[in-house]
Amino acid sequence: MKQTFYKYQGTGNDFVVIDNRYLAFDKKDTKRIKFLCDRRFGIGADGLILLESHDALDFKMVYFNSDGNESSMCGNGGRCIVAFAKFLGIINNSTSFEAIDGLHYAEIENDIIKLQMQDVTYLEKFESHVFLNTGSPHHVQMERDLEQLDIRKVGSTIRYGAPYNEVGSNVNFVSKISDELFSVRTYERGVEDETLSCGTGVTAVALAMHYIGKTEKNLLTLNVEGGTLKVSFEKDGQGYRNIWLIGPAVQVFKGEI
Repeated sequence: MKQTFYKYQGTGNDFVVIDNRYLAFDKKDTKRIKFLCDRRFGIGADGLILLESHDALDFKMVYFNSDGNESSMCGNGGRCIVAFAKFLGIINNSTSFEAIDGLHYAEIENDIIKLQMQDVTYLEKFESHVFLNTGSPHHVQMERDLEQLDIRKVGSTIRYGAPYNEVGSNVNFVSKISDELFSVRTYERGVEDETLSCGTGVTAVALAMHYIGKTEKNLLTLNVEGGTLKVSFEKDGQGYRNIWLIGPAVQVFKGEI
């Protein structure tokens, strides 16, 4: 059976995106999902996203990591599926949709997607890092020599180490350039490697940098390996609210497999 798909990318974080409003795609077929994401034998992507119908909202987002397993929230994937929904004619320039972590609102201006993330009520500061959940769990630590860091080696050690163990955490390495600008590299669980960008990761980095006093700004620019993203937010007690992930989402090609 042929499967029509679309390839999208948001700052280099790439996804196989499928219209599943008729529920023809088997979401339990882990091997097939892993195959479609495989860069040598399949299409190649960091993850696979299904767009499905929703009774009350514009659509539902279902996200799988490239290992074939359904995963927690993906910020760049969220921005890409919003662009896909507009391409399909489901929405115009604003939308409300459901993801695994709940309701999301988004706005579109040209290729720039502004995605509202969930409020973050709890951040945990340690001597070497900050831990928080921005729809997915994130370990954030600062590094002086970000360019020379072996992200895969160091990231996998942290990702599988205590206290994360088998459940794991995404791992973000950060370097401050100015009060408004930070560089970020991310090791993603489920992909088990560095990705060119991670939306929930840069969101976590922005909040963590504000939380530990590395900046007083509430609109930050994050340089990632695949481009540039922005994150805006408001401090709310010990947490943060009105959090927005802002950046491009582009359709690369359409195909059949």
